[in-house]
Amino acid sequence: MFQNTIRRLPRPCDVSGMPTQELRETFHIGNIFTPGQIAGTFTDLDRLVVGGVMPTDKPIELPNHKETGRAFFLERRELGAINIGGPGKIIADGKTFTLDKLDCAYLPMGTKSVVFESNDAKTPAKFYYLSCPAHSAHPATMMKAKDASPVALGAQATANKRTIYKFIHQGGIQSCQLVMGFTALDEGNVWNSFPPHTHWRRTEIYFYFDLGENILTHFLGEPQQTRHLFMHNEEVALSPNWSIHCGCGSGNYKFIWGMAGENQVFDDMDPAKPLDLR
Repeated sequence: MFQNTIRRLPRPCDVSGMPTQELRETFHIGNIFTPGQIAGTFTDLDRLVVGGVMPTDKPIELPNHKETGRAFFLERRELGAINIGGPGKIIADGKTFTLDKLDCAYLPMGTKSVVFESNDAKTPAKFYYLSCPAHSAHPATMMKAKDASPVALGAQATANKRTIYKFIHQGGIQSCQLVMGFTALDEGNVWNSFPPHTHWRRTEIYFYFDLGENILTHFLGEPQQTRHLFMHNEEVALSPNWSIHCGCGSGNYKFIWGMAGENQVFDDMDPAKPLDLR
């Protein structure tokens, strides 16, 4: 179910003294998927909402929430969803988008009715979604994973050989503010987003999946005041604009990245030199 409170992020100077549990309560979100339910967490990071929908034997409709302050959820918001489960459908104002695993759908501001369905309750779809405020509407659409213009980065020698798949961005699905895609690490590679960076003009949220029994250490904080979280499969790490966001797993994995803010330029970032990290 939707959380009834807003996840509020602290100032950088407040993070250095946080114990482990407080760090997790602040920057970590679990329990994204529950069979037959929709989950959502409102944050104060560019007013992003992060959540998951796992339909089983019945369709699930996107409900409104008091925190939108509007008549329906997407009256002044846009939404991106990536399916990480079995085949499913998103029906938006009567238009049906059929999504296999790793396909993406975009729904613009003004979409009144949103329904999520699985093709087979035994292998349900898992729709991971992000939603942010919008002030302009773009066409509702979807993109198959094979059409996401993969970009190869990293190298086997540095254990960060990976492929980036961009869905919602300036050169792909058009949006007002939302940017979204996923990264897949090759077998034998464990580091993501390294060397790390910050970007003051937008926040970023990571959703780690396909970890299996592996675990992952996600690093956050200011470059000279870093902290970490241990992550399991299908969990979220929140990254304010002042925080680095990188991770190292005990095996390869995938993660969905999503951003919102005043700048959609993908490589608009401020690098942090590895030898300067503390």
